[in-house]
Order: sequence, then C-alpha cells, then structure tokens
Amino acid sequence: MAVTTASRLWRDTLLTAVVPLIWGSTYLVTTQWLPPGLPFSAGVLRVLPAGLLLLLWTRHLPQRQEWPRLLLLSLLNIGAFQALLFMAAYRLPGGIAAVLGAIQPLLMMGLLWLLERQTPRPLVLLAACSGLAGMAVLLNAGNAQWDTLGVLAAAGGAIVMALGMYLARRWGSSLPLLALTGWQLTLGGVMLLPAALWLDPPMPALSAANVAGYAYLSLVGALLAYGLWFRGLRLLPPVAVSALGLLSPVAAVILGWVALGQSLHGWTLAGMVTVLASVLCVQLASSRRPARRPA
Repeated sequence: MAVTTASRLWRDTLLTAVVPLIWGSTYLVTTQWLPPGLPFSAGVLRVLPAGLLLLLWTRHLPQRQEWPRLLLLSLLNIGAFQALLFMAAYRLPGGIAAVLGAIQPLLMMGLLWLLERQTPRPLVLLAACSGLAGMAVLLNAGNAQWDTLGVLAAAGGAIVMALGMYLARRWGSSLPLLALTGWQLTLGGVMLLPAALWLDPPMPALSAANVAGYAYLSLVGALLAYGLWFRGLRLLPPVAVSALGLLSPVAAVILGWVALGQSLHGWTLAGMVTVLASVLCVQLASSRRPARRPA
C-alpha cells in the first residue's frame, strides 16, 4: 500500500510539473509569435476560448453560495495573474520575467503560517530559500535588462497566484475539476476583456504565426495546463505545488538558449542545478504532514 501511495504521489507530482514547463514557454511564444503591445488581448485570447470550450464540454453550474468565492478565485488565478504575466512577458526577457516567481513558495509558507498556524518544516524552508538563491544566480548570470514596470508586474503575478492557490485549496468546490477550471478561465477572461478593449491598441491583421501562437497559449498553455494545475492543487500539498513553479524560469532559460541562441554561462548552469535540487527537496519534505501549532 505504501509503495502504491508513493508511486501515485510521484505520478501526480510529475503531471503537475508539466504545467510550469509549459508556462515557461509563454515568454518565448509572446515575444516571437504574437503581435507586440497587446498584453491584455493576449490574456483574453489565451483563457477565454479555453474556458468556453470546457464549459461547453462539462455543462455544470456552480451552486448559488459558491459564486462569490468563484469570482474571487477567477480574479486572482486568471484575470489579475494573466494581466500581470503578459505585462511582464512583453517588458522583460523570459528568464528574468519568470525568475521573480521564485518568491511564490515562501509566500505560500507565509500564508499557511499566518492563517493556519502551520510552521514550515526546516528542510522545506531551507529548500525554498535555496531555490530563491538559485533564481538570483540565474538573474545575475547574463546581461539582465531591468524594466521597473515589468519587474513589478512579475512580482505582483507571483503574489496573486500564491493567494489564489491558497484560497482554491482552502475553499474547495462542489464542481468537477474540468468545470471548475472552465468557469475560472471564462470568468477571468471576461474580467480581462474591458482592459483589452480600452487599454490595448486595435488588433492588427494576424499572420499564421500569430494564430499559431494564440492557439498554443489557449489550448496548451490554458486548457491543458490549468486543468493539470488545479488537479495538482487538489491532490498535493500547496507548498509542493508552488515550488514546482520554479521550473518555469528553468524552462524559459533553456528555451532561450535552444531557440534564440542566448548564452548559458557557468553560473547560469549552477543556478539551474540549485533550483532543480531545491524543487526535489521540497517535494520530498512536503510529502510529510507539516507541523501545526494550536491557534
């Protein structure tokens, strides 16, 4: 039984780990395949079609008392996060934009400690700090170009996603997984729509590469990725899921090296190894029940 439980845990972890690897490609696709200067439109076209497809497939309505929580989760997990994500993706190189999400595991541990009195395990805390250090090495290894608004957007995205993950895990839902994913994607896309219409310039004529980029972000980066992500939130410890997000900048750096010819220095490789080791340590340590203190 223990072997079966352990194998199921690692299977669920590996499936969830696919998501940040997909999300790490967002920055490459945005800068290379999408028309420039349309961050909010990119967010809408990423999540709204995927959400509507899932709603048509599942055909489940939330219960009346679930609507306030569902609206808040849609704002945090989709609406605000997608707006901040694409603002960062348009204004920062992929590795730098993704690297600021390294604070997410520490934010999650802080929320669990403040709101549920869950004291983080020392090994988990040490691994999360090591991951942050690895991100700092990645950030300073190359010729980093800072943009203040882009940095604030990337950091804000990490904050709202950590809060949305915590609340989604705490509240739960009566909806099936795909229906919950579809509702959040749809409502988040509707929330983004006014910003896209008012703040973005008109959409230009789309090339075949533009259409392929939007299709990839919607079908793979939203429909598939969010379905796996919310599944992981239901099955895995929240700190373990947030730590998997550290794989996103690693994927972004590797894709920049493979597809764009960006150089990988020795310190960059050292940072990547540190990040991967920290993610593995968090997964191993978080599989045990965290220590609790009475409120």
